[in-house]
Amino acid sequence: MAEHLAQTTGRRKRSVARVRLYPGSGKLTVNGQDGPAYFGREVLMLQINAPLAEVQAVGRYDLVVHCHGGGKSGQAGALTHGIARALAQVDPGFRPALKQAGFLTRDPRMAERKKYGQPGARKRFQFSKR
Repeated sequence: MAEHLAQTTGRRKRSVARVRLYPGSGKLTVNGQDGPAYFGREVLMLQINAPLAEVQAVGRYDLVVHCHGGGKSGQAGALTHGIARALAQVDPGFRPALKQAGFLTRDPRMAERKKYGQPGARKRFQFSKR
């Protein structure tokens, strides 16, 4: 395969997506599988393609991605973040549009840790008066 144009990392919740951007025809490969086959849900594919659509770059680049951690939704969010970073790296002219749309901002929300003495992060054991 040709030399990559950009290599970036996207993160969301516990998921990490390592993205490589190549000149091409819009092919997405995630962990060795076809993108739509890996994610399986049209909503996630729309989310993933959103940064490309924002800068009218759909079909101009091939993406090779390695995702790990979290679930499919978190991985899709990490991939969106990684793609936006890669696009901003390839063409600095894309940066204002991507930033305005919020694709370059790392979503800081994480799952809250479970505390001792209770069944979950927030949930308490049932109170019994008697």
